[in-house]
Amino acid sequence: MKTRNMMYVAMFAAVVGVLGLMPPIPLPFTPVPITAQTLGVMLAGSLLGAKLGGGSMLLFLALIAAGMPILSGGRGGLGVLFGPSGGYILSWPLAAFLIGFMMQKAQPTLNLAKAIIINIVGGIFVIHVFGIIYLAFITNISLWAAAVSSLGFVPGDTVKAIVSATIAVKIAKSHPSLLKGNNKEEQSAKKAG
Repeated sequence: MKTRNMMYVAMFAAVVGVLGLMPPIPLPFTPVPITAQTLGVMLAGSLLGAKLGGGSMLLFLALIAAGMPILSGGRGGLGVLFGPSGGYILSWPLAAFLIGFMMQKAQPTLNLAKAIIINIVGGIFVIHVFGIIYLAFITNISLWAAAVSSLGFVPGDTVKAIVSATIAVKIAKSHPSLLKGNNKEEQSAKKAG
């Protein structure tokens, strides 16, 4: 991995950590709080592409597992990953990877509507599916009850998807090589190898 790419991976892991400084918003009907950190997950995939976006969230998970208190509310450690929020958090690398993959595929004709749909699919649907299943398993409630409890996150997550898509489209217009650059580097490496 090139130094620049390592810097991007570390930078977006740090962005998600900084978003964790915003206090969590507890909801009365679920043990999982609302946080701003999923915005960072969406931005990582939208701006870095599949491999680097997913890699940045893997780095973030490794830091959490090592005990760094970089989750909203100053949480960290393996206990958090085995708690009610664990499924949501563990899905972040996959969500960022899928958002990045879809953004790279859509790059030639990328517009705001496509970017919003991509962020909703990867940043809301994927995260919620994992989170709901894991929450139901960990707390021993039905999938239906876990799904209903996650509805409280949808309005805020939709706003995050729109914000992430808007930023990504603006950056893609001003720096069109950003996502394409990741593909070119991968193709060059394959040809050289």
